[in-house]
Amino acid sequence: MTTIDVSIDEKSIQRSAQIAKALGHPARIAILKILAQRSTCFCGDITEILPLAQSTVSQHLKALKSAGLINGTVEGVKTCYCLNPDGIRELQSVLSELSSELIKTCC
Repeated sequence: MTTIDVSIDEKSIQRSAQIAKALGHPARIAILKILAQRSTCFCGDITEILPLAQSTVSQHLKALKSAGLINGTVEGVKTCYCLNPDGIRELQSVLSELSSELIKTCC
């Protein structure tokens, strides 16, 4: 019997799960797509684009920011959001590594 060396406490697995959880709602994917379509930070009201309450959008933005996928900066009475390049690169790396690992052993 072969030994499998995997622990849910492993830092990389925890981080991958945090990123996956942040992507786990369609509104969050939509918010990332909105931000990706901008060449600068988005200071407008995302509720004008998505049919969601402001409090709901705020919760989704908080989850994306907590996962490191977006940045938010306060400018006067508004908060401007943009993609976090480091977070997006990490997302790409996490998904690439996981999918490569899964494909290797997939039947």
